[in-house]
Amino acid sequence: MSRDTLTGSRIRERRLIQGMKQTDLARRTEISASYLNLIEHNRRRIGGKLLLRIAAALDVEPSALSEGAEAALLASLREVAAGYPDHAIELDRTEDFAGRFPGWAGLIQGLAARQSSLEQTVVSISDRMTHDPQLAEALHDMLGAVTAIRSTSSILVETDAIETEWQDRFHRNINEDAKRLTESSQALVSYLNSEVSEPQEVTTPQDEIEAFFMHHAYAFNDLEQAADTQNAQDIITTLIAEAADILVSTSAQAQVSMHLSRYWRDVQLLSSKALLDEISKVGLDPAHIAQTSGVDLGCVMRRLASLSGNALTPLLPDAGYALSEEGLGLVVCDSSGTLTFRKPLSGFALPRFGAACPLWVLYQALSHPMMALREVAELKGREIAHFETLAISTPLTSPQFDAVPLLEAHMLILPLASVSQNEMRTRPIGTSCRICPRENCQGRREPSILAGGL
Repeated sequence: MSRDTLTGSRIRERRLIQGMKQTDLARRTEISASYLNLIEHNRRRIGGKLLLRIAAALDVEPSALSEGAEAALLASLREVAAGYPDHAIELDRTEDFAGRFPGWAGLIQGLAARQSSLEQTVVSISDRMTHDPQLAEALHDMLGAVTAIRSTSSILVETDAIETEWQDRFHRNINEDAKRLTESSQALVSYLNSEVSEPQEVTTPQDEIEAFFMHHAYAFNDLEQAADTQNAQDIITTLIAEAADILVSTSAQAQVSMHLSRYWRDVQLLSSKALLDEISKVGLDPAHIAQTSGVDLGCVMRRLASLSGNALTPLLPDAGYALSEEGLGLVVCDSSGTLTFRKPLSGFALPRFGAACPLWVLYQALSHPMMALREVAELKGREIAHFETLAISTPLTSPQFDAVPLLEAHMLILPLASVSQNEMRTRPIGTSCRICPRENCQGRREPSILAGGL
């Protein structure tokens, strides 16, 4: 039912909310009750002076009756419905529902926003609990205190005769361990609370690195314009010094220096201007760009990830990509599968360190060195999103006898606007098993904490 044919439903809903009888409203608006009944059941169109009289009688704005729910509310309801494809939701009646039951519609919108916020919190805390050394230290300290208290109390309970001096000593130990346990618990609660309320707070080297690159949008114009190696090194030193409040640890500073040095070397091989010229000719085809530019595919992927969506969108008007300002995503791993560089995209979260989804084409590339792989990935969240993922694994060292080859794999992530099932096969993947809602997955390592809800 279209928007302009639902005015009657909104009139009826407003009248019932105010507890007004149909005859009373008809009398106030100088029409018959039978005619008002036809209007309320959307059998008669209404407008002009009659609409104004009814709106005045109901003490509402005429637009509230003629226009119905706000577009944002309708879009939100449709977005929520898209996240539950297995339910037979009547999308064609969204406007009718929002117009007749604005309170319920607003409640669904609020609950959906709340669910999304909780999911993000779970992802953050789960990732932190898995890899955060500060959290692990706090938990070990708490376990040590609990074990000491249990051991001392067992001695007091199980020993029949203990000298007074020893009893006092054991009691003091229990008191001191209890204080330590209380302090550790309070520190842990404070830490987790700050993690939820301030998710961008830097606490680990990996957090520092990610915050640094996000601050610069993964692009460094000064390095793009550097005249020579010494000038580039001076720029890198300055960038790290200016980010002293972000890059706190020595480890983060050293890793950022390595990433920026590689960025500078990539610029020398493929400048932004040359890269954009190639994209305007052949589109987003990293393999073709690598061949014509004479550089390796990994370098092309890294250079593409440094471009913003604003630079790419004009060159790819009909390419089928849902590009935003953040551009393309990129993830790099070493031979062990540990993620060494991360540029996430909206809808495609990347876990810190390892523990990523084993179904990623990134890991398939490790077992097929020098073979370019392409796959369309399907991620399931509040709504299903599709991404084109391109991966390549290349050696970091020259082959030598009696030496283990070191490999590095790149995966470029391109957001797709739509996917035609007739054109390509999609592979369902996740972020990591702990927060993946997919069921019956052969690659699952552990049960998902989101499988049964929170």
